[in-house]
Amino acid sequence: SGPKIVLIDVDGVISESRDERGFLGTTEESMVARLREQLDRARKDSTVRALLLRINSPGGTVTASDIIYEELLRFKHERNVPVVAHFMGVAASGGYYVAMAADELIAQPTGVTGSIGVIFVGVNLSGLMQKFGVADQTLTAGAQKDAGSWLRPMKPAEREHLQSVLDDMHERFKQVVAAGRPGLDRARIDELADGRIYSASQAKANGLVDGLGDLEAAVAATQQRAGLASARVVIYHRPREWR
Repeated sequence: SGPKIVLIDVDGVISESRDERGFLGTTEESMVARLREQLDRARKDSTVRALLLRINSPGGTVTASDIIYEELLRFKHERNVPVVAHFMGVAASGGYYVAMAADELIAQPTGVTGSIGVIFVGVNLSGLMQKFGVADQTLTAGAQKDAGSWLRPMKPAEREHLQSVLDDMHERFKQVVAAGRPGLDRARIDELADGRIYSASQAKANGLVDGLGDLEAAVAATQQRAGLASARVVIYHRPREWR
């Protein structure tokens, strides 16, 4: 009995789509859908007094990270409860993005975080295609419809356009960091947000996290922020689901 701290895992690649079908024919639900359902359940429980995020993620898609971030903010404001994030081995890129909804960030001393940036992965296979006598016959309606194609070199105009898209997404990321880390001025965020990762101690020294500690330390910090003398930590799970 007593007030609850809900522990929610952000574990693995952050995506709004379902995972691929597994070896036994099962399909995992999307992280966005599951987290939203967990928050809806916690929203209806008056005994929930705080939220603890346990993050172990290298990141994921920009949109999924942004949706989760907004869902966490909405829950925090509607319920008026504190949110604390605990970083496990990796809380980078989108993993750090979603943590910006938290009031306090505590990193496992051996973890890494940061990677505040956006990436578009592409290769040019045209040389390999020529070697095997393969020609690109792609048809487009729109001059930049196949911008970034792996089948030919990228044109300067395409590179400029794609870079502008990434720059817009990067700017959104930095705005989220500025909102989540008010102690950092924008010039300092621009310096830190060059895509590099940081060790937990480096992140602490640069103001990207508030402290170092294990999950028990994060639970204690959450309990303190909620003003609770004692609390129980609960995790939601489905019937027949691994606990």
